This record gives sequence, structure tokens and C-alpha cells, in this order.
Amino acid sequence: MTSHTFHDLPGLRRAVRGICAAHRLPSHNGERLLLSVSRMATAALDGGGPVRLEAAEHSVPGERKLLAVTLHAGPTMAALSTTDLPLPGRATPDGTVSWHLPLGEGEGSPQGAALPAPQSAVPAQGPREAGGAEAYEAEIAALESDLGAALSRVDTLTTELHRLKNELAETNSGVLALYVQLEERDEQLRRAHGQILRELEDALRPPPITAEGLEFAVHYAPADTDAPTGGDFYDWLLLPDGTVHITVVDALGHGVRSTRSALNVTHAVRTLALEGHPLESIVARTHDILAPFDPELMATVLLARIDPESGVLHLANGSHPPALVVRADGKTDYLEVRGRGIGFPLPGSESVREDTLHEGDLLVLYTDGLTESRRDPVEGEARLVKSASAHARRPVCDIPGAVAEDMHTVILHPDDTLALAVRRVEDPRRTSVWQP
Repeated sequence: MTSHTFHDLPGLRRAVRGICAAHRLPSHNGERLLLSVSRMATAALDGGGPVRLEAAEHSVPGERKLLAVTLHAGPTMAALSTTDLPLPGRATPDGTVSWHLPLGEGEGSPQGAALPAPQSAVPAQGPREAGGAEAYEAEIAALESDLGAALSRVDTLTTELHRLKNELAETNSGVLALYVQLEERDEQLRRAHGQILRELEDALRPPPITAEGLEFAVHYAPADTDAPTGGDFYDWLLLPDGTVHITVVDALGHGVRSTRSALNVTHAVRTLALEGHPLESIVARTHDILAPFDPELMATVLLARIDPESGVLHLANGSHPPALVVRADGKTDYLEVRGRGIGFPLPGSESVREDTLHEGDLLVLYTDGLTESRRDPVEGEARLVKSASAHARRPVCDIPGAVAEDMHTVILHPDDTLALAVRRVEDPRRTSVWQP
């Protein structure tokens, strides 16, 4: 620890500057210390009394070193407040004020810094030199006043900056919380919207039908799960003559508009089928009915008629992917029928194909979303044959979903997907029961 006594303010100032330089204090702390020591010592020095200044380094375990600067000015200083100083200190009743400043890495003096020896700021001279000393002191006082004002302004701006940072942090926190709430609300609305659409979609689907000797199952998946309506639709019904009529429609587009188009097609086909129109004419007549009301309508259509008694199958097609049959013995065949869809040039099925579903045969009707999820539709048709053959012996209710899962392991072109399975089973009315 070093200690010196001073009788004038200039010498004290030089000593403080020497301490700051020796311990490499940052300028913002050094200037504050200089102003604070000068203000506290002025009253004692103006009264003719000396002041004593001490400086020492202290090490605090686990913390940085501290520089302790202590000013002893006697009872005159005891009545002064230290709270308004540029660098507040700790005052005692006996007129002592101490400041403790942290020293960073590389700061401080290992050998200790000696305080400059006390000496007068300006030696005693004649009247001219004395006047010069007074002017010098006045200039120093003015500079210190300006420095004090600047430091006060810095303190004010620093306080304001901290306040603004706190307000900004609170605002950011509030905005983040609001954003999270909005995201949660948006997710809730999407789910509610999707649920409503799914319920609407289910309501628009035809109810299950029962026909002796035939089993039915269907799987539908929209391209967009958040808007699960689409243009892939089906319809099935029992005609008055006992045959089963099935319609599969793929209307152009996605969403509600394509749903409306597909519904219009299925309703028109159902009406024509119930009126008894020949199967080969229904695609063309559906176009003639709907074109005046919806000139932009485009849809592919596949029509199937199955006689549950005989298993006789009739197919008409309007630009739709062909039906696939998996025979009970494992053989497979695509049942091709040429034709053009609704909204196409020269719409209608060019012919009606006849085939027979034997007991154990599986018929798969679908939309192109099942086979064209990748770049090559031909490759998709080959994969469909493989998948349908692999699942043909499963319960029919599991087949469409299992096939769709196989086909969509990789999806490059998302689309609405419909898969419908019909299997002819043994008719219990034709089963003979042996009795002893």
C-alpha cells in the first residue's frame, strides 16, 4: 500500500492520474475516480487542511483483483454526500471515503505503484506567475466541470439504454408468446377445418351395400391432409335387376371445386343407371347433361356392372386407368377398354368389355393417384400388380389400404388416391351341405 499527504488540489489530481496510469484503469473509471476524489477533497483543501490518499491492490478469492483508493480528509468531508459523485464511494463518519475498482486481466502493477510525491502545482512566483496559476486552475476546474457534465450525460444515456433494452426484451418476450399463441390457434383452426371437411367427405360418400357373393372395400386419401376433399369419388348401388353398379370418377383438380365436379358426375351416372340406360351410352350422356352447366368440367370415368349370381362383369371407360383383376389361381390382367372422358373431345366409351369374376377373383378399381405417384406410370402399373397379388388373400377390408401403402412408399407427384376392391366369394346359397 502507498500513501501520501497533499496540501493542494493539482498535486492530488496528478497523484490520482498516476494511480490510474500505473494500474491501467479504463478511462471511464479513471476519469470518474479523478472527479470524485477532487470533489471530496476540495472542501478540506479550501479550509487549509491536508488530505491523505492511499492506494492498494487486494485479491479476492475467485474474483478479479480490486484496486482500493482511500481519501482521508477529516471531519470537514464527513458531512458531504457520496451518492451523487461520478463514482460513488463508501464514506465513514471520521471523514474517510474509499473506492474499490475491479482490475481486469493484465491490469494492475505487480510491484505496486508509488504515488507521486506531494508538491505544489505551481511554485510561488511573482504576481504575473500567480495570476497564471489562477488562470490555469480556473481552466482545469472548467474542464473538470465539462467532464463531469459529460459523464453525467453518459450515466443518463446508459440508464436509458438499459431501460430500453429491458423494455425491448419484455416486448420481444410478449411478441414471442403472442406468436406461439397464434401458431397454436392456427393449428387448432387447421385441425378443426380438416375435421369438418373429413366429416363432410364421409357424408358425401355412398353408404355400404350388401350383395350375396360379393365383398367390397374402399380406401381414399387426399393429396392435402389439411383440405381432404378432392376430385376422386366413387359410387355403388344395387340396380332393380339385382346387378351391382360401380362408378369411379377422377375430376380434374383438387379441393372443393373438383369435389363438386366429381359429385355432379356420380349423381348424373346414378340417375342414368337407375333409368336403365345402356352401359355403353352413360359416359357420353353424362357429358351431354353436365357440359352446359359446367363447360370447364373434365373427368375420367370407369363404370362396372357385376351380376352377383353369375359373376359376369361389364366395363365401360372414359379415359380412366383400366381395372385390374387378380384371379384365384394368381394370374393377373388389366381389363382395357378404350374411351374418352367427360369434357374430352368425342366423349364416351368406345365399347363395353365383358368378363367373368369367378369365386376367389379380386377386382381392383382405382384412380391414377395410386399408380402415378412416381415418374413412370407403366412402372406404377407393374408395382400395382405385384402389390395386389401379394395382398389378394387378405380380408377384403384390408386390401385397398395395404395396396395404397405399398404404392406410396415414395411419392414424387402427390395426388388424391382412391382404391376400391371387389372380391367374389362362394355364395352360401349354392353350397351343398352333406348330412349322414
